[in-house]
Amino acid sequence: MKKLMMTMVFAGAVLVATAQTNTTPPPSSTTTTTTTTDNPNAPEIVFETVVVDYGTIEYNSNGDREFKFKNTGKEPLIITSATGSCGCTVPTPPKDPVKPGETAVIKVHYDTKRVGNFEKTITVVSNAKNTPIVLKIKGTVKPAPVTTDQTPAPKQN
Repeated sequence: MKKLMMTMVFAGAVLVATAQTNTTPPPSSTTTTTTTTDNPNAPEIVFETVVVDYGTIEYNSNGDREFKFKNTGKEPLIITSATGSCGCTVPTPPKDPVKPGETAVIKVHYDTKRVGNFEKTITVVSNAKNTPIVLKIKGTVKPAPVTTDQTPAPKQN
């Protein structure tokens, strides 16, 4: 009886698994998919650079950087979201629309209390004809300085 039940459970699992088969191939993790609109006047976001290299920085130092961009389209650019790949990377996009021909920045804060090499991404979604755009920050945070306290601990009574 146990064998029959186990066989039925296994057969059911196989049927469920094959019913969930995806017929479209998954997107490649190395490519960035951007959508384009047919609107010739749509905003277009052009970044000065899509990679900010922090280099080697001190532990708990300033983790603020900026990605400067320009709206080269003919309509106002509205950034609907800017999302970091983890909680240690916090982007802050402009709240107001960016008019055609104007420049603005997306501020990024990285938590520099995380020691070692890092490479994080920020995904920017907007009403631009080239959206989404993936930005990258990278660098190395040095270990925390070792402090030696030569002061003896106070005696407790």
